[in-house]
Amino acid sequence: MPDFLTNLSALTVFLGIAAVGFLFLLVSLAFGELFDSFDFGGDHDFDSDGPGFFSPRVLSVFVTAFGGVGAIAVQQGFGVIPASAFGTLAGVLLAALVFLFARFLYGQQASSQITASDLVGRTAEVTVGIPSGGTGRVRLVVGETAIDKLARTRDGAELPFNALVKIEDVAGESVIVSPLADATAAANAPRR
Repeated sequence: MPDFLTNLSALTVFLGIAAVGFLFLLVSLAFGELFDSFDFGGDHDFDSDGPGFFSPRVLSVFVTAFGGVGAIAVQQGFGVIPASAFGTLAGVLLAALVFLFARFLYGQQASSQITASDLVGRTAEVTVGIPSGGTGRVRLVVGETAIDKLARTRDGAELPFNALVKIEDVAGESVIVSPLADATAAANAPRR
């Protein structure tokens, strides 16, 4: 065995582990999600909303806390096994806090993705008249986003420019609409 390995103390090993974890944390913070582009396949989320527990940042916090707390425990006179246990416990706790905070921050992000369910039932205005049996265009606002969609009526009726319509369905890139007066009358009709 090389001489430098026999001269390593437990304190030096724990400090080395902490330094490697901290360096990895700095690199992952500086270069963003560089390591995610390699797709190591180790970050298995239960859903796709946000970073996973095995993301590079969470793992680097675990390694840094493990090494740091292990070094403190050895310095306080604990053996390698208890110091490793303290380091593992601290690593899991701090990594869990970082994981939960990252998930919280990810959940606060706004999404500009608009789905079909966001359109159905909304009121829109005809911006290009819909000819009988043909296609026109409608505009509606979802949140702060104005959306223009190709539109046709369910029954093939003609709708003039500026008519108000209700979106009933989404068919590919176009929407199926009905005149707002008809939609209101149908909604208010007594049920049998």
